Amino acid sequence: MKITICDDSIKDMAAIEDLLVKYKKLHPQADFEVEKFTDPFQLSRKIHKKMLADIYILDIIMSGTTGIDIGNQINQAGSNAAIIYTTSSNDFALDAYGVRAVRYLLKPIVEEQFFEALDYARASQEIKRGPLYLIKTKKGLISVPCAKIEYIENSSRMLDVHLTDKTIITSIFIRKSFDEEIKELLGNSNFIQVHKSFLVNLNFIRQLEGSNIVMDSGADIPVSKKNTANVKRQYLLFISEQYK
Repeated sequence: MKITICDDSIKDMAAIEDLLVKYKKLHPQADFEVEKFTDPFQLSRKIHKKMLADIYILDIIMSGTTGIDIGNQINQAGSNAAIIYTTSSNDFALDAYGVRAVRYLLKPIVEEQFFEALDYARASQEIKRGPLYLIKTKKGLISVPCAKIEYIENSSRMLDVHLTDKTIITSIFIRKSFDEEIKELLGNSNFIQVHKSFLVNLNFIRQLEGSNIVMDSGADIPVSKKNTANVKRQYLLFISEQYK
């Protein structure tokens, strides 16, 4: 998840960065990167190129433009991003509502209000991403969008969850069977178990070669003999559904 901050005040920008650091310490499972702009026109150019974030924290009163203008541009770009406004004036509350901002915070920003706003923004974005898969790791519980899972491997009683961005999340030692751990995902028509130790997302199969599957990432996944016919049938059915 990407969070973009835009504020032409260096001091206010630093204050928001400090709050994000504190938030991350309180929520170590929160997976986000931060992008910063002190020049709103640089951000505007990036939005114009459809290089969009998931959450925007925007100052309203900036040199040459307003956060409201930036918010309108984000919406016009077809983004469903969550927008949090920060401002030293309450004169723009109605305008912020028109942009469908999730929160409107007055400066100096109150830590508790900022954390609540970020909680809400993150939750709203997770819902838009669709169903989530929860992974128990040494760092705590991590939730990932099912749509971002390329495949899962059961390796030495631990789950290696391979994501589309090539990130690998490794679970702690699993006490349940692999079948039980992936039961929830098997209820999703995009996923199929091809081997006693592998579950794949049909969306990311590049090639099916009898007893092997090549994924978009280049990973070579084995297909067990007993599953070969069913995997081929399910994959062809999935492909045919995509072109209806």
